[in-house]
Amino acid sequence: MTQISRDDVLHLAQLSSLQLADDEVDSLQQDIGNILGYIEQLSELDTTGVEPTYQVTGLTNVWRDDVVDQSGVSREQLLALAPEQQNNSVKVPKVL
Repeated sequence: MTQISRDDVLHLAQLSSLQLADDEVDSLQQDIGNILGYIEQLSELDTTGVEPTYQVTGLTNVWRDDVVDQSGVSREQLLALAPEQQNNSVKVPKVL
């Protein structure tokens, strides 16, 4: 089983901006060690000849050609509908 040190747990807690009590560090050290041990067990499996599974539902993307639709309305006509415009664009209020 992979051993994770107390310093490793404290470093992960610092990276995650977590404040841990001493008993939490000990508990997490054991839990993370168990998780890493389980992952090591998975790496022992023989997966030769097994195709990777990317999609299990059978759904596929539907692609269409990107076609410009000429509606017959000019930029100037659309800008004339805007309540405010600036630099050939529709001016909108700031959102913070």
